[in-house]
Amino acid sequence: MDKILRQHPTIALFGESEKGEYHTPYFCNNLENLVDQLGNPPEESRGLHLAIQTILYEHPLIFFRVREEGFSFQDYYWGFHHLEKESLMSRTSAVCVPGVGDSEIIHSLTTICVKYHNILITTEADLYDYLHDRLL
Repeated sequence: MDKILRQHPTIALFGESEKGEYHTPYFCNNLENLVDQLGNPPEESRGLHLAIQTILYEHPLIFFRVREEGFSFQDYYWGFHHLEKESLMSRTSAVCVPGVGDSEIIHSLTTICVKYHNILITTEADLYDYLHDRLL
């Protein structure tokens, strides 16, 4: 496991999947791992698509399954807490939260990312939703 985490910076990613347990981090460093543990992406989901890109760029991945991208507050907060509690934030370089435009979730995650000097990865549409929500 430590060898995997030292190769390239690790990405933590939150998304939906057809398989896997909630409130469980999945460590993946190849596509076979990803498919075996998490299965196929649900329709309209972006998480597993971005997970595939992460692995193809040879970055180890910590995947947190959420019930619904952008709306499963409990799943996101459990993952954020787990990343900090298990000292995984210091081993990651970025956290990816596709489908999240909610200012409460983004603010919580931004605070953690600043503390550990991590990049927050989101989509253009989610950034727009976040900024629009903050202006209202």
